[in-house]
Amino acid sequence: MNEDPVLVLIEVGALLFGMSLLGRLAARIGLSPIPLYLIAGLVFGTGGLLPMDASASFFQIGAEIGVILLLALLGLEYSAAELLHGLRRSKVAGLLDAALNALPGFVFALILGWPIPAAVAVAGITWVTSSGVTAKLLRDLGRIGNRETPVVLSVLVIEDLAMAFYLPTASALVIGVSLLQGAIRVAIAVAVVLLILFIALRFGPAVSRLFTPDLTEPLVLGVLGLTMLVAGLADEVNVSAAVGAFLVGIALSGRVAESAREVLSPLRDLFAAVFFVFFGLATDASQLPQVIVPGLILTALTMGTKILTGYLAARRAGIGVPGRWRAGIALTPRGEFSIVIAGIAAGTVPMLAPLAAIYVFFTVIGATLLGRLSDTAWFRKVTTRKKKAVSPAQPGR
Repeated sequence: MNEDPVLVLIEVGALLFGMSLLGRLAARIGLSPIPLYLIAGLVFGTGGLLPMDASASFFQIGAEIGVILLLALLGLEYSAAELLHGLRRSKVAGLLDAALNALPGFVFALILGWPIPAAVAVAGITWVTSSGVTAKLLRDLGRIGNRETPVVLSVLVIEDLAMAFYLPTASALVIGVSLLQGAIRVAIAVAVVLLILFIALRFGPAVSRLFTPDLTEPLVLGVLGLTMLVAGLADEVNVSAAVGAFLVGIALSGRVAESAREVLSPLRDLFAAVFFVFFGLATDASQLPQVIVPGLILTALTMGTKILTGYLAARRAGIGVPGRWRAGIALTPRGEFSIVIAGIAAGTVPMLAPLAAIYVFFTVIGATLLGRLSDTAWFRKVTTRKKKAVSPAQPGR
């Protein structure tokens, strides 16, 4: 269907301007803008108050670019060596994280009567923390230098790396291929991921030398071009485009990575916002009332398991009681990967996308509120009492 370009401009302009106001409101109240962007998409999407049809294709393309940029810049936060170091140091915490958070989501979906592919998708949605929201909370609350923060970051690194193997598996299940075909697809995907990781480890500096950190325009064009090229090729061999973009980010290092983060961050923020809005646009808002109660139950259950994950991981690292609670709370928000997974598996069950939207909304709101809990006199009083039972060699920060 031919779209009226004037109507597209009006719809896109109005929505982007509205998103800017929502972002300003979120900053004013100390909240991540993700829940507000989801609400905007739900209001103007299918089953919403003011459905927008003309600009749907624009937002779909923008969303694809958004998730690629989001994961590419996430990859730029790590070097391949840091990724492997974090994996070795916190592999027990990573296994505990997967068991405590993926399994409840899987069982919950089965209880709802959903098929195995949908249950695997819900397991991923409840498993992976939002690195973006967590990093923002740590910055906003002034906890980057806290002793528990490296524990939190190690868990995030393991989750992000695990997604490189999880997403191809989930995609194969959703497509419904045979066991042999699925095994071949996953084997190819894993081989591609390992190849890119090998290149990042052995030839990362050589890849970085393809770009110059001092010239902004060639740097932006080169990094964007390589990221989208690898993301597209990854998609062709059944590796998620998002994973391909993430691995490109890991391959870049040094001043190139620092300069790329600086110049691409505004673009990332723009298209990431479009990504979350598009997910809301593509979700049938009329189905939300049916998933509010399951969403609340799932949120309460898996925020609890995330807090337990962070608490136990911080205890293993010798962190005191207040730091253990802060680590657990920091891991509770879900966001970008949860929405990516829900998008992949949305066709398996009609209620999956609305449940994911509600779930992300509740976890981000809950994490924001709980994150400020440790700054209250009540929290300090309670944890100080518990701290008396902790060895003096385990300080609270």
